[in-house]
Amino acid sequence: MGSDPMDLARPDLIDDATARDRALAPFHVSRETSERLSRFVALLLDRQRTTNLIASSTIPTIWTRHVADSLQLLPLAPQARRWVDLGSGGGFPGMVIACAMAETPGAHVHLIESIGKKAAFLRDAVRETGVPATVHHSRIEDIAPRLAGESDIVTARAVAPLKDLLTMIAPFLEKGAQGLLLKGQDVDAELTEAAKYWTIEYTAAPSQTSPSGRILIVRRLQRRRGH
Repeated sequence: MGSDPMDLARPDLIDDATARDRALAPFHVSRETSERLSRFVALLLDRQRTTNLIASSTIPTIWTRHVADSLQLLPLAPQARRWVDLGSGGGFPGMVIACAMAETPGAHVHLIESIGKKAAFLRDAVRETGVPATVHHSRIEDIAPRLAGESDIVTARAVAPLKDLLTMIAPFLEKGAQGLLLKGQDVDAELTEAAKYWTIEYTAAPSQTSPSGRILIVRRLQRRRGH
């Protein structure tokens, strides 16, 4: 007989330490960062019982599918200290970045989440891990004007189609930030559609965790005339 789907949310049924160590090895994180990430993942798995924070099918691969997927952004912006994560949801990539940068002087991550239950989880995660992060229970378009001048990097993962996502990150790029956008197998089609509305200066880095995924490093945006 197969396991009850809810059993997948039990950390004791996942070889957590082995999965964690394998996923974190390429990033050479400190012991302290590994411990913070473990506390964060344990809290997420506990809350997953009552709040849908990540897809249940991805729980057994959480360390690769979610944690490592988030960590791969850091080498793309090694000098960045001020991060804004749009639609943080279950904490990816924002909480993972905050865990990794907790020992970096001047580092701070702003987590923007419009859904109350998810914002409450993120606040508890920040308290549990002690990371340098602030949770904003707000719509992205409402808070963007205030945070746009306070960020080096703006991130987003599974938030919206690229055409709409570029509208969300535009205020940040206008103030000098860069965008790091995690995209999946439909990225080419999304770029084609977005190019009807935007002139985009970007490069694409291959994902380390998904053969079909790419990370768009967006440096400048200009809305096309008439759009």
